Amino acid sequence: MSQNEQNQQTAQTARPGSRPGNNRVIFAQRRECRAAAMQYLYAWGMNKPANLAEDLRGFFAEMEKPREYYAFAEEVINGVIENLGEIDAHIKGLAQNWEFDRIARIDLAILRVAIFEMTRRKDIPPVVSINEAIDLSKQFSNADSKRFINGILDRLKDQLGRDARKAG
Repeated sequence: MSQNEQNQQTAQTARPGSRPGNNRVIFAQRRECRAAAMQYLYAWGMNKPANLAEDLRGFFAEMEKPREYYAFAEEVINGVIENLGEIDAHIKGLAQNWEFDRIARIDLAILRVAIFEMTRRKDIPPVVSINEAIDLSKQFSNADSKRFINGILDRLKDQLGRDARKAG
């Protein structure tokens, strides 16, 4: 994310009376949470556990920070799983010339996180979700993935019917 986008994001999500430095901490935490959610959803997609709550407890126990730190990740994980049919329908409809089963599993996990945010979290501007997804793809996937992910999420952004740069 460019410095301009970070400044814009800070201005849009700052609470009255909050300091910009505090928002940077929140953004860094959310970035870590998105990565954790993506990693969990990747593993979950490969081998769905019999007991989700127990599996999540074990997953967060292995993380370097306490489970409470990853509250946003847990919200995203549960939200993706609860809305999986709708989220995957978006992907199938937007992935032009791609069969759903041929999408790389890591890219699918990244898309699911971003689409959940874009469709269910009105407090997060869609461009933030898109930028974060592209950053995840740069870190965890191959060089071509960022274009694929950006294309799908950009098409979804155009269908949302709200300002892509503002929360709400």
